[in-house]
Amino acid sequence: MPRLAPALILALAAAAGFAAGEPAQEPAAPPAGPSAGRVECSSVSSRILARSVRFCALLPPAYDARPSQRFPVLYWLHGLGQNEQAFINAGGPAMVEDLRRSGRLRDFILITPDGARTFYLNSHDGKVRYEDFFLREFLPAIERRYRIEAAHTARGISGVSMGGFGALHFGLKYAETFGSMSAHSAAVMEQPPAGLTGGARIGFMEEVFGAPVDRAFWERQSLFTLVKRGPASENWRIYFDCGSEDDFGFEDGNQALDRALTARGIRHEFHLYPGNHGWNYFAAHLPASLEFHSKVFAGVAAAGANK
Repeated sequence: MPRLAPALILALAAAAGFAAGEPAQEPAAPPAGPSAGRVECSSVSSRILARSVRFCALLPPAYDARPSQRFPVLYWLHGLGQNEQAFINAGGPAMVEDLRRSGRLRDFILITPDGARTFYLNSHDGKVRYEDFFLREFLPAIERRYRIEAAHTARGISGVSMGGFGALHFGLKYAETFGSMSAHSAAVMEQPPAGLTGGARIGFMEEVFGAPVDRAFWERQSLFTLVKRGPASENWRIYFDCGSEDDFGFEDGNQALDRALTARGIRHEFHLYPGNHGWNYFAAHLPASLEFHSKVFAGVAAAGANK
């Protein structure tokens, strides 16, 4: 992949995120008004990581208006070089409110954890166990704190770039935990970039994958391994898209993932749209994934109403 390896290594070595023009990480602004719901940011203390992990929660207006009601939840994972406030500072609350007011979204809670630069994985040497933290500590803590529906079908996961990889990885690996998954411009690669296989020093990425890359670890974490060798769930609900001119060549990996899912007969929705890798592309297509999860949640609600 001639475009992917040098571009990716340059971006990672600089720790500058996957694209120019990503939002500055500043304190989240308050919502526009009481009808727009509210954002609150806090942290979860982790024994596994030996530190606290920050998160933001976007709560719909109905959360306060109907104190006995429980809601579906969407976990949204940020990209490289961002933090838990990326969705908030990029105008996510206004986008959600506009979609809700137009009738395109039902009410659900949206949670954005700080994933640092972990790719949302346990590192190859086990020193940083973000995946274990997320499943064993973060989800239970969030779902004790907020009024969230208990069914896994009312729990979705989504993300962009590095977070898109994380969302698909969690969704495919833990089908009993997440009822729907989506991603935009996910960092999907069939093979590790050349710098990792050659043992180049590129900072944190070697902490996740090793330098040279731990091939057995890479294979275990690969989305392609999960699709080809893992048990396919009939209940998977999958949406993902990518720009056809992605700056890091991720369109190749996303198209390969589409083919792998198709080969196994796994139902999914994939789109290759014009565009590159950055917030302009994400903003244009985020409504599609939000609506996708909302429709899954609405189906859960309808099924529950018929019982």
